[in-house]
Amino acid sequence: MVLARLTGALGATALTAGMLFVGAPTASADQVRDAQWANAYFDLDKVWSVSKGDGVIVAVIDTGVKANHPDLSGSLLPGYDPGGQGREIKPTTEHGTGMASLIAGHGHGNGEGVTGLAPGAKILPIFHGDGGAMPQGIKWAVDHGAKVINISQVTDLVEQDSFTDAVAYALQHKVLIVAGTGNDGGPVRPPANVPGVLAVGAVDKNQRIWPQSNYGPEVMLTAPGVDIVMAGSGGSGSCTSQYCMADGTSDSTAYVSAAAALVFAKYPDLTPGQVANRLVKTAAAPAGASKLPDSHYGYGVVRPYQALTANVPAGSAQGPLAAAAGAAAPSAGAGATQETKDPGSDGAGTGGLGSPGAVPGVKQSSSGSALPLVLAIGGGLVVLLIVVIAIAVSSSRKRNRNRAQGFQAQAGVPYGAAPGWPPAQQQPYGQAGQPVQQQPYGQPGQQPPPYGYPPQQPPYNNPYQDGNQSR
Repeated sequence: MVLARLTGALGATALTAGMLFVGAPTASADQVRDAQWANAYFDLDKVWSVSKGDGVIVAVIDTGVKANHPDLSGSLLPGYDPGGQGREIKPTTEHGTGMASLIAGHGHGNGEGVTGLAPGAKILPIFHGDGGAMPQGIKWAVDHGAKVINISQVTDLVEQDSFTDAVAYALQHKVLIVAGTGNDGGPVRPPANVPGVLAVGAVDKNQRIWPQSNYGPEVMLTAPGVDIVMAGSGGSGSCTSQYCMADGTSDSTAYVSAAAALVFAKYPDLTPGQVANRLVKTAAAPAGASKLPDSHYGYGVVRPYQALTANVPAGSAQGPLAAAAGAAAPSAGAGATQETKDPGSDGAGTGGLGSPGAVPGVKQSSSGSALPLVLAIGGGLVVLLIVVIAIAVSSSRKRNRNRAQGFQAQAGVPYGAAPGWPPAQQQPYGQAGQPVQQQPYGQPGQQPPPYGYPPQQPPYNNPYQDGNQSR
């Protein structure tokens, strides 16, 4: 069964694109844990030997979180519903509960139930409201202690300026926003394409891109997002059991948010950009990628243990995050002096990762003042004189220009090119002076399948499907 969930009038779309489930009462809770294949990929025992995310607050802007789910008991803080209806803990669908469980689920009993990547973190549940309420939720999260804001949603961004302002507000207060790219296989959707947001795509068990994961230059990281088992709301929405299985960039976004919480817990003085820097520098590069960032994988698949333990220079305060319009870069704080400055970082962030000019509808900040009328008139006269002179000499110069074009065309050099053409190709973020060698997936020399080609995945015991499932 494939259930595409759209919140139409609310202006937001949940990014778990196929909530797949059957009646889980026949499945034991330990089967739930066994089915969480991402736990083995992350190697939780090693990760938790370093950090469990203790003391870090992760805001989940979503459809509400079921506070009394046994795998989230004690993990929720008082949240916020912009409509004042208490929906932050009265879920309208199972989606928000699922995201919270992937971040901070702690299971229950003797190794039973869903466990998240950062079980020591606290969840700040925020109901997403309509598209215009989401920026309000971001600012509320910042003002109530969140260090990471998880947005496993896409929106039409009717109020784009207010969203851009909210992202800038978060960065100024050292809060990292993580958002999913979208699930329709097209360009990266808002808010993931807003400058300053860490955009996340989804991969499967073989660390191959999920065909429906949206892509583009804004993608920074990928994470597990296929056949993901999570907590359900147990009676509301489409998931009528305590546990669900899903595909989507929602799930991968929750995992990257959890990884950021782990890093913040160990390195509390780092800025959001420096936390993103650690995640990016230690990501596993996709097999066969000749240039990073890749439009589908970003810099690769997140690896939390390496992000916690590798010798990664703190780098600039902004790191790989594109600056949000109007956002002043946060001070680096003590974290910037813990390690040597990243030689591959010029302090200006990275080009091509969601810069303001690359995001339709997002205004760039600009400065300048109007010229006095007298100067404008004088300037116009000067321009007119130049035009007259140019017309007078154009015929004599045309013949020489044509001849020059012919000579340069023979040499393979564009007309008018400066000495030294072509310019040297600019290194993408993290290539120059990168302290950690990214490890590709697959065997040496193995070529990856083309994008959109779903690879074969090893079967495993799935207690949620009854054999009648269709996608």
